[in-house]
Amino acid sequence: MRGLRTDHKAKENGQGRRKARASVGRPTASARVRPASEDLTASDLARSIATTSLAFSGYDLSNPGRSAELLEHPAYGRIVREVLDEAERVYSEVLGVGVDLAGRTRAGVISTPETLPEDLATIIAMQVAQVRLLNEVLGSPIEKARSSFGHSLGEISALIVGGVFTLRQLLSIVLGLARDCAELAAETSLAVLCSRDEPVSLSALQRLCLHVNSRGPGLIAPSTYLSPGVVLLLYQGDALDRFEQAMDGLGPMKLSLRRRPGRWPPLHTPLTWQRHVTERAALALYRSEGGFRKPTPPVISCVTGAASYDELNSRDLLIQWTDHPQRLWDVLQEVLCSDTSLIVHVGPEPKLIPSGFARISGAIADPAGHMSLRMVGGYLLSGAKGHSHRLVRLLPSRAALLRAPFVKHVILEDWLLAQPTAG
Repeated sequence: MRGLRTDHKAKENGQGRRKARASVGRPTASARVRPASEDLTASDLARSIATTSLAFSGYDLSNPGRSAELLEHPAYGRIVREVLDEAERVYSEVLGVGVDLAGRTRAGVISTPETLPEDLATIIAMQVAQVRLLNEVLGSPIEKARSSFGHSLGEISALIVGGVFTLRQLLSIVLGLARDCAELAAETSLAVLCSRDEPVSLSALQRLCLHVNSRGPGLIAPSTYLSPGVVLLLYQGDALDRFEQAMDGLGPMKLSLRRRPGRWPPLHTPLTWQRHVTERAALALYRSEGGFRKPTPPVISCVTGAASYDELNSRDLLIQWTDHPQRLWDVLQEVLCSDTSLIVHVGPEPKLIPSGFARISGAIADPAGHMSLRMVGGYLLSGAKGHSHRLVRLLPSRAALLRAPFVKHVILEDWLLAQPTAG
């Protein structure tokens, strides 16, 4: 296969393969998002809230972050403990067993597939708590923010913060699915498909996965579109081997396929159908209270790639959230097409979204890099024609892409702990 580079162990025929590369989504020293000024004060952030977007991180193999420090902080600890206590009560009611989320947070417990329910509850609680700290302690009116968005679990937190559902309402639904997702995670792995020169055709990729799934017991599906040339795949059994053998079907582009270590819950793929996760989520959502208002700030959904939530469709979009791929690139594009000047990254150890913006900025700074400016710019140009934002109307679509290196970023947990708050 021309241009293919795979990263798994040597096969029986003796053909050598390279070992897996570093984790996707973790910015390197040469590819980081532009940080906000170290002297950015709480007043500065409050004044710029109208051009600020909140970015909520999702589940990862490592999730503690600096949560323990926030929990023990003299000015923050009460609110953090309050939210963790509420999440503990929901956990006990839904799963019928007690849990000490605060104790797990202090101990920095490492995530495993078996701890998925506890991890999901803790991540959502800490994201809600971080935004409450920003709002209640440091005085930033987050409801006036330009927008919010989140990858995977982060979209759940964005809807809670946006007032569409309460923490209890959405966390109970997520926990109701967590055990099945944890058991599926024990046999689900992640791979990264990269195209060096041309965008990956999403329709061609989905078609190829369907053909692969029809030819053996293992399943594979795209989970997240990180960029025009980078897609996360979730797979079971030997489906990735069959996918590799059929990759010529994606065209003559130069491709690499990297296996990432660890096990992953198969959310955002049809693999969830094996345990009827989508159907049970639908029933739980239709029985749930809440969901009858637009989020404030508006939530840009990774299901659609746009600010699609209205007064009635939140249940339908969340049902699709369980088994539809995450259109993260479209969300990043939507943010850059707006007048957002500052992105606040919410959650423990945010990696994936910061690295997405870093890749765009890196492509602009170094067009000869992995994802060329021509490829990204062309994709943006073709995808932005339908946008009606003022910036897009006034300037060429590529101008939105060129804004990426100048948008500033705040890792909220770091920034909170650097503030001179009273004890």
